[in-house]
Amino acid sequence: MKFVSWNVNGFRAALRHGFLRTFNDLNADIFCMQDIRLSPDEVEIETPGYYQYWNYSQEKGYDGTAIFTKEKPQTVAYGIGVPEFDQQGRTITLEFKNYYFVTTYVPFSGEQLQRLAFRQAWDQAFKLYVEKLKENKPVVIGGDMSVAHEAIDLAEPSENHHHAGFTEQEREDFTELLDEGFIDTYRYYYPNKTGMYTYWSYRGDARPKNEGWRLDYFLVSDSLTDKLEKANILTDIMGSDHCPVSLEIDLKN
Repeated sequence: MKFVSWNVNGFRAALRHGFLRTFNDLNADIFCMQDIRLSPDEVEIETPGYYQYWNYSQEKGYDGTAIFTKEKPQTVAYGIGVPEFDQQGRTITLEFKNYYFVTTYVPFSGEQLQRLAFRQAWDQAFKLYVEKLKENKPVVIGGDMSVAHEAIDLAEPSENHHHAGFTEQEREDFTELLDEGFIDTYRYYYPNKTGMYTYWSYRGDARPKNEGWRLDYFLVSDSLTDKLEKANILTDIMGSDHCPVSLEIDLKN
């Protein structure tokens, strides 16, 4: 099975930049998106062969997530069951026979870290949520985790220690999530590979210079280790300030 995750930085803009062509070319079994910035019924698209699930933010023009899946899930859940965190459409969970698939868009801590406490509370609530899922069956998580976990995951680590996405608090929270029995699939295959990022600011020609951050991940329960086949960062795909990430894994049986 092939999974793709992409922070599209506004779905309407992504459509103008060839989203449907990219979507069809990638031909994923499950394709999830973050930061769709839509209201209900604002955009409708045809995706033959896929079921669509959308989670919209209550605040117009912000956040939100979506999943397109070829296989119809057994159940669908929106949010993580905490009203404080479920108003912005940040999470969708699909339950299949052998696993759960979760897409999430983790809150940004703010340019001045004014939302760091909110972000950390979210981190703990999300960790508890996926821990509970994991008690039933394996979990696959795809999304924008809003953190560069290690120094290798951003171009300028020494200059960003106190910036959102690379604070000690955010990195420690992510480590705690992994320690609950999850694998960062890209680092599983490429533990020492440098210069591979998923986000580049629109300012300062960051993408041509490859001055980026790895913020987008596929995480899987460690019980799925022997089923992993391939993980990739699709840096050649444009249309957002993020690029898609992909995972191939044997979940058919």
